Amino acid sequence: MRRDGVRLEPWAPEDRPLLDLLNAPEMMEHLGGPEPEKRLDERQARYLEPASGMFTTRLGDAKAGSVGFWDRQWRGAEVYEIGWLVLPAYQGRGIATRAAELVLDAVRADGRHRAVHAYPAVGNPPSNAICRRLGFTLLGPEAFEFPPGSWLQCNDWRLELRPPG
Repeated sequence: MRRDGVRLEPWAPEDRPLLDLLNAPEMMEHLGGPEPEKRLDERQARYLEPASGMFTTRLGDAKAGSVGFWDRQWRGAEVYEIGWLVLPAYQGRGIATRAAELVLDAVRADGRHRAVHAYPAVGNPPSNAICRRLGFTLLGPEAFEFPPGSWLQCNDWRLELRPPG
């Protein structure tokens, strides 16, 4: 998958060092802080599962971040959740938006759910702006427990993939 110089590659075993970079305090500021090594190992294992929906975001040969989608139970319905992280050296260049567009293409192709949600922190203007640019509808703030024992105030953004019915 490729769009305007950004491409996605399925998560691979050799992408584990990227998790360490994405786990830096400045990267995890809006996600409850860095995770312990054990959680990163568990995350790596999940990302390597067949059809995990996780990708590395690449600009040329460089790994610029990650993006992905997964199933979530939300308010009595099965929906997709989408999320992205872009390393500081690549931020502010539209890479996350293009990567999210590519993942939304994969979500539409998957076709199991009617909607996709994104939950950026209320205090994360760039990620909230990406949701707006992608056509998501802001449903309002929500409290999320992530990681377990830590509560975050996030915005619930929803994108309809097909009409109700």
